[in-house]
Amino acid sequence: MDQASSNTASSNVESTISALRKDLTSEDVPLARRFRALFSLKHVASQSPGPQATDAIEAIAAAFASPSALLKHELAYCLGQTRNLYSVPFLRAVLENKSEDAMCRHEAAEALGALGDLSSLEIMKQMKDDANEPVVVRETCDIAIDRIQWAHSQGRQDETLKPSDFSSIDPAPPMPLSTQTPSIPELQKTLLDSSLPLFKRYRAMFALRDLASPPDLPTAEAAVHALASGFVDSSALFRHEVAFVFGQLSHPASIPALVSVLENRKEESMVRHEAAEALGSLGEEPGVEDILRNFLDDPEQVVRESVIVALDMAEYEKNGEMEYAIVPEPVAA
Repeated sequence: MDQASSNTASSNVESTISALRKDLTSEDVPLARRFRALFSLKHVASQSPGPQATDAIEAIAAAFASPSALLKHELAYCLGQTRNLYSVPFLRAVLENKSEDAMCRHEAAEALGALGDLSSLEIMKQMKDDANEPVVVRETCDIAIDRIQWAHSQGRQDETLKPSDFSSIDPAPPMPLSTQTPSIPELQKTLLDSSLPLFKRYRAMFALRDLASPPDLPTAEAAVHALASGFVDSSALFRHEVAFVFGQLSHPASIPALVSVLENRKEESMVRHEAAEALGSLGEEPGVEDILRNFLDDPEQVVRESVIVALDMAEYEKNGEMEYAIVPEPVAA
């Protein structure tokens, strides 16, 4: 590729980033389109470090000015998935802003854990032990600290992890492989044992997730039911993560549990919103869209907005689109 062509391709991507940023940061643009713009920017931000990746990260971070807690929490999640430490200052600003919605602050802490950011350990240790912090922030800092320390430990080097079907950077890795096939009852026992550190329980959760994918695995349905038993846990953070995992799996056996969570008006909104989005990933299944439409006027804003996004995701699933995003053309090497 000659220099002129390279410059043109680079300019095209810059124009695309600018257009996506405009969509993402505009309160006049429909929420579903803003989410697609966000995932498009995450795609660029996750490429090799360079000016286009940093421009995309800045574009994502610019939307933290939005009043939508749902959007801001998703911004934080996407920044944590970039594998780019340029995201850290933006996430730290959200985490340390005590006037910010706790759901957004929790997601910022989780994202810093996903990035393995050692520089954030001190502030998260303080928050973990601060009784004035919301429980969801304290619990997330606890898990993020363990994840960062695990990621930089010798033990991590010694572990063998099952290759995952999922490209996400999770709040905790699955349990390491051993000589024996993981037992679903044993993993479920660890999952539900509230005396154990959350990080260890999350490792059991993600091990169960991996036993449920692909959906035709012999262990899949039993693993889904084991995961669903986690919805009785006392921690809203834990329950919301179970719903998130179901969104990744898109297994039909999870639908009854997800509907039950969404219909429970006494459940925390951060859990119900995650259940709604998980149902969106199951949009091809009969009746799911009709169920979601029943919650378009839910009293909780974050649930209403999640249903809008979930219905858009369901439409994407039905249409067989390749990517839930508006992915710009890659720059040729």
